[in-house]
Amino acid sequence: MVSTETGRPADTGVRGPGRAAIPQRQLRTDRWWLPQLATAVGLLAFIGYSTWRAFDGVYYYAAPYVSPFYSPCLAANCVPVRGGADWALFGDWWRLSPALLVLIFPLGFRLTCYYYRKAYYRAFWSAPPACAVAEPHARYTGESRFPLILQNLHRYFFYVAIPFATILTYDVALGFRNARGEWGHAGLGSFVLLGNVALIWAYTLSCHSCRHIVGGRLKHFSRHPVRHRLWQFVGRLNVHHMLLAWLSLASVGLTDLYVYLVASGAFADPKLF
Repeated sequence: MVSTETGRPADTGVRGPGRAAIPQRQLRTDRWWLPQLATAVGLLAFIGYSTWRAFDGVYYYAAPYVSPFYSPCLAANCVPVRGGADWALFGDWWRLSPALLVLIFPLGFRLTCYYYRKAYYRAFWSAPPACAVAEPHARYTGESRFPLILQNLHRYFFYVAIPFATILTYDVALGFRNARGEWGHAGLGSFVLLGNVALIWAYTLSCHSCRHIVGGRLKHFSRHPVRHRLWQFVGRLNVHHMLLAWLSLASVGLTDLYVYLVASGAFADPKLF
């Protein structure tokens, strides 16, 4: 909306014309800012750690475990990963950390995730700060302009997330071997990787886009019983999407940390059987 007096965009926020004239900034008396603060701290902690590890480029393979930050290997400068997904598609010319070729895809999936959008919009942009708390922005354009219009790519990032989760599942299977490549062995790291990939699959399948893909645009569930069951399963996961988003984010960071500590010699991986 454009002001007829100034010719500039009119104030369309909560203080705009036609909105209720409430002098107080907000009427909540509880500590509504605590969840946003906790969200900001949690996201910043993960961003700081993952940025360091992404550029570090070392200590990401402790046979037979490979960090989820570095799988699959897409450059020739990866350390040898016995039996792992080592494709070296980028050859010898890639000199930076090989994680930078991988993390862009799970990052894009999480960055465009409906829950994460809500979380970091509130925590970092105060859009809005919380329910029943007026946002400080004079204008609101939603996700209709660049760069936020790129959030519509979420479904396509979901399609890419599926093969990445599959590769991590393959890495888990390889984790049930010893350093000589013999099957039937397991260390603590084997179950660390297993728990991580289980949370990643749960988070991925609980995605709103996944729910729409398996059951959306159907007029008669009775005519599509298989898709109906899948829709119900994903719906049950979707109820816990926020929890799974945080648990999987923490697990992928802790799994990388575990591999880093074992690979750097901080401690030896305890053998369970």
